[in-house]
Amino acid sequence: MKIVMMAAGAALLATPVLAQTPPAPLQVEIPELPTAVGDPTCGGRIGLAQQATCVLTTQGAIGGLVDTYSEAFSRQGWLAAGGDDNLVVYVKRRPGGGCDGFQMLAFADESRVPAPGEPAWLAFATIPGDVCAGQPAAPATPAPAQ
Repeated sequence: MKIVMMAAGAALLATPVLAQTPPAPLQVEIPELPTAVGDPTCGGRIGLAQQATCVLTTQGAIGGLVDTYSEAFSRQGWLAAGGDDNLVVYVKRRPGGGCDGFQMLAFADESRVPAPGEPAWLAFATIPGDVCAGQPAAPATPAPAQ
């Protein structure tokens, strides 16, 4: 999964999917990795910190970190189901029907010049409700004519 860093952090924070409140606890294990450090402030973004779990890394390391996290989430049964350049949405079927979802958002400090050693963050947040509820039902396959 490729994530491209954008300097427009304010636009990233306005992503509608991540703007859900109140936050629900993540039902995913976020592994500790040597190139990521937990950041309870989410880079000083108070609103985001109230909704998400964040890790701090560098802009140069974030692509590999996204790949490593995506592999870990896949082993936990999560499927990458969508997103865009800075956002990945993951879903997992519930045993009783429907789907749980969470998202991983990449962002950087827009006040700094982009560079490999500059800080970058990943924010992980639950998507409330049944993320499959809005999906249309698959059409029934007609029985073969006899």
